[in-house]
Amino acid sequence: MKKKLIIFGNGEIADMAFYYFKNENKYKIEAFCVDKEFIKEIKFNNLPIIPFNEIENKYSPENNDFHLALSYQKLNTTREKKFNEIQAKNYNFASYISKKSYISKNINKFGKNLFILENQTIQNNVEIHDNVMLWSGNHIGHGSIINSHAYISSHVVVSGYCSIGKRCFLGVNSSIADFCKIGDDCFIGMGSNITSNLKSGSTAVSKNTEIFLEDNRIGKFIKNKFFKF
Repeated sequence: MKKKLIIFGNGEIADMAFYYFKNENKYKIEAFCVDKEFIKEIKFNNLPIIPFNEIENKYSPENNDFHLALSYQKLNTTREKKFNEIQAKNYNFASYISKKSYISKNINKFGKNLFILENQTIQNNVEIHDNVMLWSGNHIGHGSIINSHAYISSHVVVSGYCSIGKRCFLGVNSSIADFCKIGDDCFIGMGSNITSNLKSGSTAVSKNTEIFLEDNRIGKFIKNKFFKF
């Protein structure tokens, strides 16, 4: 018999979680759950939406697991808060970890409530703590640590022996050099390259891409040199 699952959320991330868990086919998804003030309709994906303050009365912790599926709003602090509230109700957490990835057999830690999508490379002696999201196509280098409630976008490179702090956000195509320590609550924007330690609360933003119009002489020179017109 399949385990039963409640998904917390009724937005884009919850819809994604529903899709992946449904296709994995390990769980029977029973319902969605959100705080009462966020309920606008009685169903989501044709399943009931249950207020969080009523969930234990209808779906007990003994018979149902939970997956928290919220976005990175408020730099992941909302996800952390709700994770702690669900845990306090004594529910077990379900993780989705795509099988369409390379994941070393020598993983030091996989935490609770993980959402790890396809095409990851996760090398040996990595630690991934609770409530971490890894979108598609990332590289997590050997000996690195991803601390709780972090959100890593797509095509991010975390090199070897790095530490990513709690609640950090790493944007698309960002990269972290070997042995870097990233403090808690850091925002690393799309395309940023980090080559040294970052203190907690830091923000890293890559410079904008320079664009040359068709008739610009610099643009013409670059094209001619590269494509050998």
